[in-house]
Amino acid sequence: MRENPYSEDREELKELLQQYQNFKQGRSHTFLEEDAFERIIDYFDDKDDLPEAMTAATAGLEQFPYSAQLMIKKADILLATRKYYQALELLETAELYDANDVNLYILKTDCYLAIDQQSKAVELLEAALQLFKGDERLDLLFELADVYDDYEEFDKVFDCLTLILQEEPSNEEALYKICFWTDFTGRNEESIVLHQKIIDDFPYNEIAWFNLGAAYQGLKLYEKAIDAYQYAIAIDEKFDYAYRNMGDAYLRLRKYKDAIEVLEKVLELSRPEDVIYEAIGHCYQRMNNFAQARFHYKKAVHLNPEDSKLHYKVGMTYMLEEQWQYAVKHLENAMRIQRTLPEYNLAMGECRMNLGQYKEAIIYFGHVVRSRPRNITGWQALIRCLFKAGYIDETIDQCLSALRATDQKPLFLFYYSAALFAAGKTKDALLQLETAMAKAPRLLKKFIEIHPGILRNSQVVDIIARHKKGKKG
Repeated sequence: MRENPYSEDREELKELLQQYQNFKQGRSHTFLEEDAFERIIDYFDDKDDLPEAMTAATAGLEQFPYSAQLMIKKADILLATRKYYQALELLETAELYDANDVNLYILKTDCYLAIDQQSKAVELLEAALQLFKGDERLDLLFELADVYDDYEEFDKVFDCLTLILQEEPSNEEALYKICFWTDFTGRNEESIVLHQKIIDDFPYNEIAWFNLGAAYQGLKLYEKAIDAYQYAIAIDEKFDYAYRNMGDAYLRLRKYKDAIEVLEKVLELSRPEDVIYEAIGHCYQRMNNFAQARFHYKKAVHLNPEDSKLHYKVGMTYMLEEQWQYAVKHLENAMRIQRTLPEYNLAMGECRMNLGQYKEAIIYFGHVVRSRPRNITGWQALIRCLFKAGYIDETIDQCLSALRATDQKPLFLFYYSAALFAAGKTKDALLQLETAMAKAPRLLKKFIEIHPGILRNSQVVDIIARHKKGKKG
């Protein structure tokens, strides 16, 4: 064995380049073989010196005019310099001398794609697949998958990757790619069958286990997905994407403690990410641990301060604790970034209303109603606020507007009735209550919430009792 083959190769290449310079300048030189020109072209190509690579390729072809290899190398350079038709013409000439080089078909494909002739690229590759086996056939299948991707034939991309994995089940590139395309095309059942077969033959392939989990997750079979991810991390305990997906599956199952445990593992294994802190915060919020939820949301904000949603979520934890003033501060941060989102205006209106700042609250609720006029939530908040502030005439007007905008939703009949009672228009109020109870008696609690004292009115109690009795009958 040679002691330092790298050093010897480098010296050999240095000598070769010197001989090439002598050749170019007409000096005495050793005869340069065909493979010497190939090495020289590759050297300049690797250094991104395309003009010199082109000069070497042209010189080589002058010495060896029938060399398919040199034609292919020159075509590659022409392709890189966007001379697509010249490259294609040269490749067709090369094919006459040697049709058994897989690079010939890959470069021709690239040319066809560059001149927007995808159908010819597909035809060429499908024919070439019959000529090659082993690694060369796999290279062509990858190339065909890229063509179908460019052509937006996405199911055929999945088919190509399936063929690759049937021939070489442990091909990492295909395993990584098919996970994305399974999700994109929704072909989860086929992916499950494919990966179960791979796992039968290669039970310690963690990527195959991960892909199996992802396919189960795509079908919302979260328990099975978690089992598959656990096999993946048993094989590779640092497989952070398996922990990440497992965390999502636990979230879907509302197993928040388990989700937190695996998501914290993601933070140990990879760079901190705002989405992971946000997910952990969400788990704590669902467990009613608002302090921990806020802690993690704030960590997410630190990593991504321009994401308004994260500021909003911090504010929501304060709202859930009825700490309205603190909530306002964080909602203001959210609204500095995105002022018009209805969710932010709704939350801010709720805070202002609970702080007794009714006029400000009405303005925010008004924004919600204007942006989503058919949505019940905005109208509901606006009417509640007006009633609570004692603006009864305005409450009546807005109830009528809400009924028009929402196709007579019964909730606003109850609110209309409450406002009429507050305005002293008892007869009209009782009529509206009768109508509302006939349409949606389950919404009675909303009527009582907005006007608790109304139960002291015997006529109201009679209407409620009559409808309840009628329901039982």
